[in-house]
Amino acid sequence: MSQTNVSRRDVVRVGAAGIVGGLAGCSGGSGGAVTTADSSGADAAAESNDGAESDGDSTPTSTAVGASSGSFDGWLSGVENFDSVRDETGSDAVTVEVGVQNGSGAYGFGPAAIRISTGTTVTFEWTGRGASHNVVARDGAFESELTAEDGHTFEHTFESSGTVKYYCQPHRALEMKGVVVVE
Repeated sequence: MSQTNVSRRDVVRVGAAGIVGGLAGCSGGSGGAVTTADSSGADAAAESNDGAESDGDSTPTSTAVGASSGSFDGWLSGVENFDSVRDETGSDAVTVEVGVQNGSGAYGFGPAAIRISTGTTVTFEWTGRGASHNVVARDGAFESELTAEDGHTFEHTFESSGTVKYYCQPHRALEMKGVVVVE
């Protein structure tokens, strides 16, 4: 019987390779994603987005129908109250609550992700919970005032198709983020 010497480093290296390989296999398919094309006709699902501020948020991106860590290029991966994209296409007006339960407090948007038609007005309505909030589009398209006032509203009409990612400035680290998919 022969004996093989295996160092601790070898065990860690093989274990890490197995974990990375396993994770790669889990994220490989389209996972039911719907892809859209940008104005140049290129498939936007091929776009890589690591969540950095400088990415092109105004162009349509791959959107998942259900919740997953890869939804919206990871933008909603830490948002605990995100479970699916609410389909509001065909509605002229949609309301999103500001200050709903998400994680450890009222630091969420409800619903966290919606799908709407071009020309739809979204009204963000404050619940009065979770301190002062605002609504800021990552691409700079809109920004509300910072307030904690229950019943305060901010409206934005989405005139062009694409995926708009937004957040609450003071609570972004608490994953207070949302998405509007405009078709």
